[in-house]
Amino acid sequence: MSLPTHVKLVEVGPRDGLQNEARTIPAEIKIALVDRLTKAGFRNIEAASFVSPKWVPQMATSADVMAQIVRGDGVVYSVLTPNMQGFDAALLARADEVVIFGSASEAFSQKNINCSIAESIDRFRAVAAAAKHNGMRLRGSISCAMGCPYQGTVSLDSVADVVARLQALGCDEIDIADTIGVGTPHQVQAVMQRAAQEFPLAQLSGHFHDTYGQALANIYASLEVGVAIFHASVAGLGGCPYAKGATGNVATEDVLYLMQGLGITTGIDLDAVVDAGQFISQHLGRKAVSRAGNAIAAARLR
Repeated sequence: MSLPTHVKLVEVGPRDGLQNEARTIPAEIKIALVDRLTKAGFRNIEAASFVSPKWVPQMATSADVMAQIVRGDGVVYSVLTPNMQGFDAALLARADEVVIFGSASEAFSQKNINCSIAESIDRFRAVAAAAKHNGMRLRGSISCAMGCPYQGTVSLDSVADVVARLQALGCDEIDIADTIGVGTPHQVQAVMQRAAQEFPLAQLSGHFHDTYGQALANIYASLEVGVAIFHASVAGLGGCPYAKGATGNVATEDVLYLMQGLGITTGIDLDAVVDAGQFISQHLGRKAVSRAGNAIAAARLR
């Protein structure tokens, strides 16, 4: 089975990675991080989130970040928008893409936002319509596609149902996310193939967490069935709230090293990403989670 020759990597560190940090990160550091990632060659960067600062204090500076980043030609800067208030802010911030989200787990949806999956998707109808009206890209993200911290197993049909609902809203791309990192390769392939029955495979992306050390294996398994879009977080930013001390998002440097070894092009400069990872890790006062990033940085000192 041949693998894709080119992969699109969506860098989620500035938003999904940093949002869980307890210590406030100055806007200028976030801006510098996004700018470094732009220069590294990313074509899609999840840069900010327009949610209530009451719920996600770290994202309170999102408008400043979006106003001051140096935008690359043709680069898509994405923002998370849970409601119309968030969408209006995203529009003012000149976001290129808005991201809406749902869960494949009914229990997760009820526990986190006190409504059913169907109700949660319905809440995004106005946001989706406004995005299309304003010529913005619309991305949908499905959490807990491989398993749920509350209900455990999540069925293939549950994932496919949410994929179909997001497709009906007009999503240009849909993320299949292993929120708690419990997925394994054969399971991931089954989920991706089932999702592809509802939505074009070329527009499906894999968002894997490395909680159980399976993220790179799951990415390879996804490549085997034709998935060619993946999310990653520089320096492995982002913890997993359901497994204390466990890593969260797969590290961008590790994914790039894998792609490089497979001969798959990304258009991204691994060395520049390593620099960006070391930069943000130094600011946070801890070592980067990325094994490849740390190894490359250490090799430079020899």
